[in-house]
Amino acid sequence: MTRRKLVAGNWKMNGDRSALAELDAIAAAAVANPHVDVAVAVPFTLIERAAERTPGLSIGAQDVHENDKGAHTGCVSAAQVKEAGASFVIVGHSERRGDQGETSHDAWAKAAAAHRQGLNVILCCGETEAERDAGRAERVVQAQVEKSLPDNADGSWLTLAYEPRWAIGTGRTPTLDEIAAIHAIARAKMRHMIGDKADGVRILYGGSVTGENAAAIMAVENVDGALVGGASLTAAKFVPIIEGAAG
Repeated sequence: MTRRKLVAGNWKMNGDRSALAELDAIAAAAVANPHVDVAVAVPFTLIERAAERTPGLSIGAQDVHENDKGAHTGCVSAAQVKEAGASFVIVGHSERRGDQGETSHDAWAKAAAAHRQGLNVILCCGETEAERDAGRAERVVQAQVEKSLPDNADGSWLTLAYEPRWAIGTGRTPTLDEIAAIHAIARAKMRHMIGDKADGVRILYGGSVTGENAAAIMAVENVDGALVGGASLTAAKFVPIIEGAAG
């Protein structure tokens, strides 16, 4: 099955109103590379402005609460980010798992909440450095996919992202063979859970992707794009990754 490449940026807790100017060139690159889907998850405070500034670009949120509404001080619901202009949300990011103690069940519940509101979802999984060094990377990813993947998942609304936690923002990346092995394991686990629908689910790689290594990484089997952190903050660094995905 042919799956369109997706390059998704994650600004994390970075950016202010002036940073939105970077989206102009990113949106232009998306138009110039029509065979690649491009998306950017900005902080909650910028979603509405970003969506209004670049209506042709997919703008997303970096997290949502699992409930549709309620007494959850400081949290934001899927309905609220959708109203602000988001078309997708990232759930289960390694920094949420590591810094906020979120579990795979939390990611599952948040994915379900986003889907209820008609949002697309990027569902993250990945091992720590200690887990990889102990030879447990494949088992960890399998377990996270098993516990996070909604029963009704399919590629029309859900994308999986593999992000080895030890590679995020460090400049380190796994070898191409290591990336291929984990993506194959993730695809096989999804097939076991949702059957043939798994072949329509894109799997992104995330972890120190650059313009220099993007083309090689995205040529790997079962790598359907990239989830990009720091390099997505500027068009100068993000656009070459989009071009790398275009091949």
